[in-house]
Amino acid sequence: MPSEERTQAWIGDAVLALFARQWILANKEISENERAQAFTNLTANQFLASFGEPTAVEAEIGRIYTQEGLETAFDWIETKLVPLYQKQRRNQRRANGSYRKKSK
Repeated sequence: MPSEERTQAWIGDAVLALFARQWILANKEISENERAQAFTNLTANQFLASFGEPTAVEAEIGRIYTQEGLETAFDWIETKLVPLYQKQRRNQRRANGSYRKKSK
């Protein structure tokens, strides 16, 4: 049912946003200046599309939260989404040359 999926996706979006904020704050390698961009990158439809249709991904998170609770939903995000996010972040940092000191 499309309406049910949208409802679950709306809930899943909120769960993902809460997870992302807590995860970013817990990761000291992400500076205060990088937090907003990290949040956007981790929750963006473009990123979620790596796992399927973004609404379906958010709906899956919403279903897990509704049926099994916040901790299980957070575990799912940590296991399924975070590894690719970290890989993309490392690749982006390498592309920007931020992994080594720049000479002046």
